[in-house]
Amino acid sequence: MTPSPGGRTSVTAPAAPPSRVRVHNFSISLDGFGTGEGQTLDAPFGHAGHRLLQWALPTATFAAMGLHGASTPTTGVDDAFAARWADGIGAEIMGRNKFGPQRGPWEDTDWRGWWGADPPFHTPAVVLTHHPRPTLRMDGGTSFHFVDAAPVQALAAARALAGGRDIRIGGGVSTVREFLAADLIDQMHLVVVPVLLGRGVRLWEGLEGLDQRFHIESTASPRGVTHLMFWRR
Repeated sequence: MTPSPGGRTSVTAPAAPPSRVRVHNFSISLDGFGTGEGQTLDAPFGHAGHRLLQWALPTATFAAMGLHGASTPTTGVDDAFAARWADGIGAEIMGRNKFGPQRGPWEDTDWRGWWGADPPFHTPAVVLTHHPRPTLRMDGGTSFHFVDAAPVQALAAARALAGGRDIRIGGGVSTVREFLAADLIDQMHLVVVPVLLGRGVRLWEGLEGLDQRFHIESTASPRGVTHLMFWRR
């Protein structure tokens, strides 16, 4: 409280808390791999194929995004977790390999992502790359902003685009790991899928002691996966 010129006391509203940084629907194998080896245009997850997503593809949430493989979308525990991915989200941060399979300087600037003309994000998305390019605006409110930035700077860029809402770290594996290593993630939903990939990109490299920074709860699914929720202590 501060005194006003007329002798009255004014109340200063507390500053709004910073938006949260969240991970949702991020699948890993029993041996900790979040994607397989050998990503190509025809194999976005490399040799893993769609094995890490089999729990999610039949859900009503993924059906609404046009990403399901079931004739009758399912509800239940898997859909309850999947449905949280967009609530309160104002922007996403993703690695370049989530946006597309190209490496190095952009050779095909006509590539507009895996998702068609209307990607499911419907928010700005900050794409981390060593080769920035002009912003790409898509149908439905999605825009891709290509930046060369460390996690702290990328988060600042995403918050500037998010309008005070939360930021989702969308992947891939290296991007999630970098934000965990920088202690920038507040809430995380991982899905442990009962497959062994043996090779690819592992999430847990260099993250010893992560469990000391989070409360962790697990929920089993009838489809055989385990949902893990992490909340910052």
